[in-house]
Amino acid sequence: MTGRTATLRRGSVSWLTVSALLMGMNIVLSMSIFSIPVPGGHLYFCDVVINTAAILLDPLAAFIVGGVGSFLGDFFFYPAPMFVSLVTHGLQAVIVSVISHRCLQRKPLLSSSVAVTVGAVVMTVGYTLGRAWVYSTPAYAIVKLPFEILQGGFGAAVSIILLYPMRIRYAFRRILNRS
Repeated sequence: MTGRTATLRRGSVSWLTVSALLMGMNIVLSMSIFSIPVPGGHLYFCDVVINTAAILLDPLAAFIVGGVGSFLGDFFFYPAPMFVSLVTHGLQAVIVSVISHRCLQRKPLLSSSVAVTVGAVVMTVGYTLGRAWVYSTPAYAIVKLPFEILQGGFGAAVSIILLYPMRIRYAFRRILNRS
């Protein structure tokens, strides 16, 4: 293993493969089979994949995984909010990626924790406003607000647990160093 910093070069086969794999996971987790029914809809686990991808990848790949993956998941399974998902999850992924890669670089756990917290707020606000716009009723958006907060918090917490205590981030970097 060399001492070089492991990164995926944009447009490389590895970059495309990892981005496509994580986008596919995001699409699959957009299915109702992998969700928890709640009043007015479902609670999805795609935020775990979006946050994990955003911390591991650059902002463009994060947008592809988060925004495009969520857009396609909605397109295939429930098309009404697909543009809201594109914008909201895309913005969430880019913000998480930028904060985790550029802020507090000597403290990656703290940087990533701040990033996913800000990302959860972006997702909650984005979906609340998006639902009010798509369904033309703020009351529906308010009913779903606690579940959006739960989804954002769950996605943030689980992604941090996967990346740091379970060491997926370090395994990912080690694999990149071998290639």
